[in-house]
Amino acid sequence: MAKRVLVLNGPNLNMLGIREPEIYGAQTLGDIEKLCQSTGQTLGLKVDFRQSNHEGELVTWIQDARKTADAIVINPAAYSHTSVAIHDALKAAGLPVAEVHLSNIHQREAFRHHSYVSAVAYGVICGFGALGYSLALQALSEKLK
Repeated sequence: MAKRVLVLNGPNLNMLGIREPEIYGAQTLGDIEKLCQSTGQTLGLKVDFRQSNHEGELVTWIQDARKTADAIVINPAAYSHTSVAIHDALKAAGLPVAEVHLSNIHQREAFRHHSYVSAVAYGVICGFGALGYSLALQALSEKLK
């Protein structure tokens, strides 16, 4: 049976391709979803891809993942730097987590250098654009073997 990976995207990622393309690139979230589905299929993973601008909805999806997923890829976006709730939900879920950022958060404003999610993540990938999602799925596929 295929392993299931929940791919979560936080606030403003629905604006990819429009919002600051010099930082986040020209690809849309739809393009990234297609990349994740293709990578998942190649790796034998079932990918459930979602985005929300609402912290509580992300927390609920993470809590539900305990019963519906084997691992989580998350680009928490701005919630990386602010959300203890997402940190706590990921910790409680008890699943392997890969944190992804399109930009290199360590080359940006100082407030972006800390992530509450990193402390509960199996690994962190940042600065490789959309490729980071594919790399995260590859890493989790290995972890789940």
